[in-house]
Amino acid sequence: MARLTEDNVRIAQEIISRYPRPRSATIPLLHLAQEQDGYVTEEAMAHIGELVGASSAEVYGTASFYEMFKFHPVGKYVINICGTMSCALMGAEELMHHAEQKLGVKMGGTTADGLITVERAECQAACTEAPCLQTNYRYSYRVTPESFDTLVDDLRAGRLNDEIPAHGVVARVRQHIPADKGAGVHAPEDVKAAPAWLDGKAAL
Repeated sequence: MARLTEDNVRIAQEIISRYPRPRSATIPLLHLAQEQDGYVTEEAMAHIGELVGASSAEVYGTASFYEMFKFHPVGKYVINICGTMSCALMGAEELMHHAEQKLGVKMGGTTADGLITVERAECQAACTEAPCLQTNYRYSYRVTPESFDTLVDDLRAGRLNDEIPAHGVVARVRQHIPADKGAGVHAPEDVKAAPAWLDGKAAL
């Protein structure tokens, strides 16, 4: 468990500089912390609070609203199997049972080698492709026990490393905007003129 590293503090400060209020950067900094450790540690939440001017409880209150943030160690790959109506009707329960047998863990568990965590998830907005799952938020559609086995075997063999980064990695390329190239940020109360795109006309 750790606070943000020195390099990540520099990235955090750059992210904070893009917002009119530091607290607006809380969610991007939570992603940064999860990318660093694979989950969001208590120390990281306290550190984020220091950086944005919030208590660790306020940071936790934000993070705990979202399913994607984990507060305990998880596998390199987190497989979320949808269990809501469309997927349930198309065999999600049977798929979950098969997944438990294949991986040797119950839903919410992590394999002994620390590679894979499997979880039941709520609707993943792919109802026409049921049953579906996500591996580190990358979709698999119309999953069968056989295709699930292939997915797990490919993950274990490293054949999907180029397609699916480790849990916590949101993007492989980090956006960087040089200080002299930014559009600038202003708190809403400091903006007096109408937006340029309105050109003095009422929005339609």
